[in-house]
Amino acid sequence: MPYILFGNRLKAGKQDLRAVRRSAARLLVAAGIGITVVATGSLTYLYRQSDAAVSPAAPALPQVVVSKPLAREVDSRLGFLGQFSAVEQVELRAQVGGTLTGIHFKDGDIIHKGDLLFTIDSRPYEIKLAQANAQLETASARLALADRELYRAQALKRSDFGTEQAVDQRTADQQSAQAAVDDAKAQIRDAEFDLEHCHIRAPFTGRIGTHLVSVGNLIAGSRAATSPTTLLATLVSLDPIYLDFDMSESDFLTFSRGRAQTKEGAANKVEIALSDETQFKRQGTLDFVDNALNRSSGTIRARATVSNPDLFLTPGEFGRVRLVVGASAPTLLVPDTAVLPDQSQHMVMTVARDGVVVPKAVEIGDLRGSLRVIRSGLAPNDQVIIDGIPHAAPGTKVAPQDGAIRYAAGDSQG
Repeated sequence: MPYILFGNRLKAGKQDLRAVRRSAARLLVAAGIGITVVATGSLTYLYRQSDAAVSPAAPALPQVVVSKPLAREVDSRLGFLGQFSAVEQVELRAQVGGTLTGIHFKDGDIIHKGDLLFTIDSRPYEIKLAQANAQLETASARLALADRELYRAQALKRSDFGTEQAVDQRTADQQSAQAAVDDAKAQIRDAEFDLEHCHIRAPFTGRIGTHLVSVGNLIAGSRAATSPTTLLATLVSLDPIYLDFDMSESDFLTFSRGRAQTKEGAANKVEIALSDETQFKRQGTLDFVDNALNRSSGTIRARATVSNPDLFLTPGEFGRVRLVVGASAPTLLVPDTAVLPDQSQHMVMTVARDGVVVPKAVEIGDLRGSLRVIRSGLAPNDQVIIDGIPHAAPGTKVAPQDGAIRYAAGDSQG
């Protein structure tokens, strides 16, 4: 009986212990949940505070430099691209045939009028000249005999010992002998012509090209070019020199109207710059405008004559031509870098009063140094973007800063 009571108490104690442990576990779980909730709330608060602290401000507008177009009194000009050509050019060909025996120049030399260039073997023509001289001597002897016989026939006729028929016969013989003399003299001149043209000389001063035939080659010649001839070399003159260029129909109309209002001498003056030159320091005279436009290209050919005393200019080179076609007038200019090509037209970026980029189509003129003439499309008060163009997309807002367009002294020569 006591044992049973002790067993019951022992079971009751174990149950109480389990209950205590369950209560302690519940307390620990509740405390953990409370700590987790507090920590989560704290982290959320701190995150929100830090997110508010690092949140960036609105992005800054791109900055550009703007300026009003520069207004200047400038003359009206037209610009063209031309190519130099020789005033005189010749293909050197022989008028007589034979073996080439000498070349008397260096390829590319400057030669002068009358300089000896080529020689052809002259011996066949010397023989021909000797034969012509011999024929002249024979004909002269026959003429002298015919003169004496005619004199005797006339004397006999006067003394009635000769007949009229004999006089006529001797007269005919004398005239035939005279014709033979004349023919022999012509043969001599012909032979002398051939002999002279065995020495080929420069017809004018200029630069000669490379020789196309070497010594020892057989040369084909012809006086009237009725048969194929051998090309020996080419020769071009250098001073003066031509500059050929083409005008479009619109430029030609502008040129014609401007020329009618300008003095003849000033209208014919042209300024020239080579492809590697920035200044138009060379001068020329416009001396030819064609009589009709080319139907296929819609252009008209023009030509200026340029002095070339130092022989620096060479046929085939390109040059820029500038024509003054109007008096000075108010004109707007902007930096050439501010003009953007857009397919078939040109654009200039401007900034409106609200800071929005507005593109404007413009008609451009020639360059004045680093400045471009604007013929139409801009107003004097437009704010043109002159720096920062890559950041100025049409329709976007920008932060404009005031700048200035400067007209350098050398721009008038550009």
